[in-house]
Amino acid sequence: MNETLVTVAGNVASETRMRVTAAGVRVASFRLASTERRYNKELHAWRDGDTVYYTVTCWRSMAENAVESVEKGQPLLVHGRLRVSSYEKDGVMRTAVEIEARSLGHDISWGRSTFVKAGVSTGADRQLIGEIASEFDEPFDPETGEVLGPRPAEPADEDAPPVGQDAA
Repeated sequence: MNETLVTVAGNVASETRMRVTAAGVRVASFRLASTERRYNKELHAWRDGDTVYYTVTCWRSMAENAVESVEKGQPLLVHGRLRVSSYEKDGVMRTAVEIEARSLGHDISWGRSTFVKAGVSTGADRQLIGEIASEFDEPFDPETGEVLGPRPAEPADEDAPPVGQDAA
């Protein structure tokens, strides 16, 4: 089957919402506004044209990452499958335009962005994990933030009585 793939630059126009399907699959969605910009030679200035609104849908791990990463007002680039459908509401025919995202990211021509690989904790996360692990006297790897398990038992003191018995 042929599919139409598009890449759209725009600004996030709504909060990102997460839902779970009946089958347990995570789905996130948000609205993206893309406004055409044209240079007006007579005015020697850029002018806004029409704005097109897309519903962007992300599935599974991308849905979780989108909820954590995407905020209203941020500039994004979205690449994915385009779906256009029509429906009637209050006697008026309407058109819905949706992009099922294959990839998305911040448009860094407008600002800076920091990438954190999913499943990898940040320095602050690692510090907190280290503090918790030390409270329970468990070793952890400060590079990954991974708790390594309980500390190995100390070698027994040959002069000490066995556990549960008092010295005679």
